[in-house]
Amino acid sequence: MKSLCFMLSVILMSLSTVAFAQSDAQKSFDQLKTLAGSWEAVVKTDPPTPEADGKHVQVTLRVTSLGNALMHEMKVEGRPDDPITMLYLDNDHLTLTHYCDAGNRPRMVAKASTDGKTMEFEFVDVAGSTQYGHMHHVVFTVIDANHHSEDWTFMSPAGDKGVRAHFDLQRAK
Repeated sequence: MKSLCFMLSVILMSLSTVAFAQSDAQKSFDQLKTLAGSWEAVVKTDPPTPEADGKHVQVTLRVTSLGNALMHEMKVEGRPDDPITMLYLDNDHLTLTHYCDAGNRPRMVAKASTDGKTMEFEFVDVAGSTQYGHMHHVVFTVIDANHHSEDWTFMSPAGDKGVRAHFDLQRAK
């Protein structure tokens, strides 16, 4: 009887550990949610583009939908647009949908992070026209509680040239 009780407790403990173990996608999403707040940086583009390079950018990240989504809002100095990106878990995938000023909505899925601090999103598909190009790749890197970087790659309409925008963001005071 004692061995049966012991065996049942071991099985129950094992099952509860599996039930509460977080997926890599959940861990990455939780890490991104720590970035909630206001951020500032100067844009660096490669190749340099006059409409963005050297401009001041403000990024706001807000946890919404009872913790089920993270809204990323970006404002670049001198530009009237305000692109919104939503990050969320879709089953066991960390997913990003970017509501682009190019009039489309690219969707990307994160690869598993080896360091737990870098979330790299790969292009899956796009809804809407790609007549003006589309966002194709995004990388978030958490440095510490007050610093993170973002790299956004925009593809030309032909899909043969990309422009990478890099932001070294600091938490706004």
